[in-house]
Amino acid sequence: MSTEKDGYMRRALALARQGMNGNAGGPFGAVIVKDGRIVGEGWNRVTSTNDPTAHAEVVAIRDACKALGTFDLAGAEIYASCEPCPMCLAAIYWARIGRIYYGNTRAGAARIGFDDDHIYREFALPMERRAIPMQRLLAAEAEADFAAWMKKDDKVRY
Repeated sequence: MSTEKDGYMRRALALARQGMNGNAGGPFGAVIVKDGRIVGEGWNRVTSTNDPTAHAEVVAIRDACKALGTFDLAGAEIYASCEPCPMCLAAIYWARIGRIYYGNTRAGAARIGFDDDHIYREFALPMERRAIPMQRLLAAEAEADFAAWMKKDDKVRY
């Protein structure tokens, strides 16, 4: 028996096919649902926009936030054609989306040439062992900006 959730996932899968067949990017699609309706959609647009952050989930989050006029998607769910990569997973957390449904796994993505697992492994390493070196600069100046933020009366928390 088909459920409403299946319908949302089928839409994410259709977006993945649409983007892939249109040569917009890889075979990835996503929809965001809130209060029983789709409020955002996206498909991978990395190669067509020359934007490495234009993953389906990020595009769908941007679409939903624009449609709803908010940066907070608490109470929403995301349906993604594949288990989110680390960047997309972080964006989902930042958007406060409450639940993730996915079709393909990151292991499956690796089998077709999308090795998200490499980034998952990098995050687990101590900074000094990661492939991309990191170095802190101008700490005192940077900390002054944080202190100014703490004193700012009209800040919008997120």
